Amino acid sequence: MITVDQALAHLFDLVTPLPGEPVALRHATGRVLSEPVTAGRDQPPFAASAMDGYAVIADEARPGARFRVTAESAAGRAADRAIAPGEAIRIFTGAPMPKGATRIIIQEDVIRDGDTITLRDVLDESLYIRPAAADFAKGSTCFPRRALGPSDLVLLAAMNCAAPTVVRRPVVALIATGDELVMPGEIPGPDQIVASNIFGLAAMIEAAGGTARLLPIARDSEGALRAVFSMTEGVDLIVTIGGASVGDHDLVGAVAGSLGMEQAFYKIAMRPGKPLMAGRLNDVPMVGLPGNPVSAMVCGHVFLLPMLRAMLGLTAEPAPRLSAPLAAPLGPNGPREHYMRASFADGKLTAFNRQDSALTSVLAAANALILRPVGDGPRAAGDQVIYLPL
Repeated sequence: MITVDQALAHLFDLVTPLPGEPVALRHATGRVLSEPVTAGRDQPPFAASAMDGYAVIADEARPGARFRVTAESAAGRAADRAIAPGEAIRIFTGAPMPKGATRIIIQEDVIRDGDTITLRDVLDESLYIRPAAADFAKGSTCFPRRALGPSDLVLLAAMNCAAPTVVRRPVVALIATGDELVMPGEIPGPDQIVASNIFGLAAMIEAAGGTARLLPIARDSEGALRAVFSMTEGVDLIVTIGGASVGDHDLVGAVAGSLGMEQAFYKIAMRPGKPLMAGRLNDVPMVGLPGNPVSAMVCGHVFLLPMLRAMLGLTAEPAPRLSAPLAAPLGPNGPREHYMRASFADGKLTAFNRQDSALTSVLAAANALILRPVGDGPRAAGDQVIYLPL
């Protein structure tokens, strides 16, 4: 068995960032730029007023001074003349500064009578001018190494980018295996259960920026597995669920091998999730997850999500890990890295008493996985431990 870190290193070796594609800015939320966006103009493209008021020559602005209002400058409609001594130009927030004007007197500091304004006895000393290119200059680039959020889209739009080039969404084929499975809504036989983990994994993949392709359940025969594998053409990652162990009915490894899979590793010193397999099938990365729902989902958080990030051109690194104190003591850990379902509340972690890898109700109640290192000793309440947020 290899360690979790060794398995992650192998998995990162299997994947590379995908190519880019242009998308309309309206649909770029959550996507990852594959190339920088370059501003073609300054922002703002001109010196602009930061307040509603009057543009004047700064040296003339003193309490009691009087000015004749000769023009108006509004957003999208600049004044049609330069300012002259003794003159003021009515101006609004965001409007271009008139030529020759060097200060804005806010309207609260002005008394207006027809076309004449008189400055009050106490003046706000700020100039209230936004210089040209104060936000960004022509040639500036935007290339955040993360999924684009609302604020990023504001910046890209301001840079006049209508269709950024983003990394193509990874297409992930999900193959549940086993004679015991039926799809939700079907009536299980007396020896069958309802397939569940495939839907959790699909949701996880799509929330992370991928596209999940749910293929038909592969029954426990070589012919059925071959038939479903033949449906994976054009995907970027193949994920099988179940059938990766060494029982008489666990055929995934053997069938994939007969189809030319180059195996990178098999079995990891972790719980849950020991029978995990990975390799490359027809030059497509493939991961074989264990069939127990909790095992599959834990492996999804620990392995699949970091792989997807790498495929999206983000940093190849483990899932984010935080630390918090325990609310209750824990016994010693054994020879495998243990990812314990836990509740994080009021700043503390509480491991659930039941950790069986088939308990979907415990998984649904958990919002954290406590990470117990190999051979970790007993832990007391209040001890700091590492956890993965779910």
